[in-house]
Amino acid sequence: MSEIDLAAFIAAHTAGAVVVDVREPEEYVRGHVPGARLIPLGRLPQQVSELPLAERIYLICAAGNRSKAAVSLLTRAGLDAVSVIGGTSAWQRAGRTTVTGSQPGSL
Repeated sequence: MSEIDLAAFIAAHTAGAVVVDVREPEEYVRGHVPGARLIPLGRLPQQVSELPLAERIYLICAAGNRSKAAVSLLTRAGLDAVSVIGGTSAWQRAGRTTVTGSQPGSL
């Protein structure tokens, strides 16, 4: 299972990383990492083809469990994907800004 710690994720995010939030819409609306695109875990298999093949994909959820499942799915599909350890909760605990509302990030 490929995971990345928060410090490395922050650096990647700052550099413009592709971030996919695999939580449910109501969780995403309450607060998400800026620029994260919402694709709930249950819909991810149908939307794999929308993800970039040539870039690493950073998957984030509330605490890291759903994003680990998403990494497994995307890795089997041939994508380079990593799970953010601690998820959005760790991002917020670190004092990082979250965005509220339903406007999804774009890839």
